Amino acid sequence: MTDIATLAKPRVETTLKDWETDQEVRWCPGCGDYAILKAVQRTLPMVGADPATTVFVSGIGCSSRFPYYVESYGFHTIHGRAPAVATGVKLANPDLDVWIITGDGDGLSIGGNHTMHVLRRNLDCQILLFNNEIYGLTKGQYSPTSRAGTRSPSTPFGSVDYPARPAAFALGSGAHFIARAYDISKQLPDVLTAAYNHKGAAFVEIFQNCIVYNKDVFADFTEKKNADEGQLWVEHGKPMLFAKGTKGIALDREALALKVVDVVDGDWRAADVIVHDVANRSVAHMLVEMPFGPFPMALGVIYDDPATSFEQAVVEQNEQGARGKTPDLQKLVSQGQTWTVKADADAAKGPAL
Repeated sequence: MTDIATLAKPRVETTLKDWETDQEVRWCPGCGDYAILKAVQRTLPMVGADPATTVFVSGIGCSSRFPYYVESYGFHTIHGRAPAVATGVKLANPDLDVWIITGDGDGLSIGGNHTMHVLRRNLDCQILLFNNEIYGLTKGQYSPTSRAGTRSPSTPFGSVDYPARPAAFALGSGAHFIARAYDISKQLPDVLTAAYNHKGAAFVEIFQNCIVYNKDVFADFTEKKNADEGQLWVEHGKPMLFAKGTKGIALDREALALKVVDVVDGDWRAADVIVHDVANRSVAHMLVEMPFGPFPMALGVIYDDPATSFEQAVVEQNEQGARGKTPDLQKLVSQGQTWTVKADADAAKGPAL
């Protein structure tokens, strides 16, 4: 879906090479970040983005090296604070295309508060959260998304924490666009394109393989042999089918919950399979909270319901406030209740001895 109040962004003709820098890409060989980088660099020419008006903002972590590898403007900021910097960038120049690059630790632990506020404010930006369920840069400690039982240097007997669900967190924070993909998925550029075209905060959770500290943690649905049964790619206006169309997702009306149903002879209507509506927030919540195993992993654009963006509202408010008036900062700060503090001559002498 698109915001009809928003004019199309001017397109610039570029190629993937125009978005590559001369910097040595320094991730572990085989890291999923390489695939995500290439997907972004392929997407930017597809959407007609302009390197001169594109800004990548990152925090701290393996994913946060991203701005060095994209030929555009960029900020490598501090741990968890990329949304704050990105907000300042967008307010200073609303015409810029702003991408926030973060990870499950950077964006949901120390940066959880900042991520929540950039989503509820609906700043017009793309937020790519690389989720590898581990702290990679600091050598494998468990992260907010690590599963219960995860063994790591900080949890040698297994984590007892309940993991956070990034997409559910984003929906709960008031996000108007939620999508999921994984690092080597061929659909990732399409998901990124949809995020780019959304007016407002677009949150994309990207499952990313950390081959050193959490190798193949998503293999149950990302490996080719598991893809048919393990992946549910949702698309607006189409039935929620998986397993080569032999299974689907339906609504259990008594339990008010989703359920897996068999589809016989391709008749998904008879099986009461749900047709995906990206504007249905209730179903979106159920999709991102489906337990994997009994259910497939929901991927693609799960929720897309645009609303007025933060910087748009700020600009309009400033324009209304300044309409027909000459800006006067002193008058603004002096309005309302004011008082003048004067020295008392007797008090200035001090107490009597």
